[in-house]
Amino acid sequence: MATTVKEEAHKLIESLPDDATWGDFKYAMYVREKIEQGVRSAREEPLLTTEEVFAEFNLDEEA
Repeated sequence: MATTVKEEAHKLIESLPDDATWGDFKYAMYVREKIEQGVRSAREEPLLTTEEVFAEFNLDEEA
């Protein structure tokens, strides 16, 4: 069963230390969002092989 954003927000808040600041909370939300975006991107978008990355940036694989 998928959890809701509200449930995940509660978990995030509970994971913070008691002396957390609003800045700590905003940073934790930002990191969580970026991780979710990366996972979603990895699932939905084509990934490049190592060889394709080296070719795209004109790099030598032996370096």
